[in-house]
Amino acid sequence: MTELDTLKENMISEDHEVRLEACKELVDYPTDAIDILINTFTDKNPLVRFQAAKSLASIGQDSIKPLISALKSDNILVQKYVILALKDIGDDTVAKELINALGSEDFAIRKFAAKALGEMEVKSAVDPIIELLTDDDWGVRTSATKALGDIKDKKAIDPIKKARRAATGDKDFKKVANKALKKIDPKPKKKKAKSKK
Repeated sequence: MTELDTLKENMISEDHEVRLEACKELVDYPTDAIDILINTFTDKNPLVRFQAAKSLASIGQDSIKPLISALKSDNILVQKYVILALKDIGDDTVAKELINALGSEDFAIRKFAAKALGEMEVKSAVDPIIELLTDDDWGVRTSATKALGDIKDKKAIDPIKKARRAATGDKDFKKVANKALKKIDPKPKKKKAKSKK
């Protein structure tokens, strides 16, 4: 039995720590590991799922295309961990795929894609993220606002202010908007009061 066979067997162990270690060691077998690790995104243990994403990120370039294909999965858990792995790889192709994910019908994917693009500070994502400021889902709007704050592009200031005005009575969203605006422009110019003559 090869070491790879042992690792494959360890991936179905009842002990989550054995599965976790196997995820780490699979990095040494990138060709075989990619599909195994992507399938691990449905593992019942979040630590194992997280390690699978980290291992795929370590494999890097070779895992981008299979991860992008997995983004099309109907399983929200799979999509979340795919985005996590793609974000850690942080390549131009990855940015394009995450921008495409902003248009997903699934609110969780839109939310995670915006978050990932914000953390990666992808300037080309600003316009599509601005569109999410009017999303039906509160979590998506909040995630988009935080992402725009992380990217720090001044063209997001007015759309964030508009979203903040539209959020009547939503103190939590307004806090997020104010924080994002401060990140983008820490010292906004105050409008000068007109002097009376």
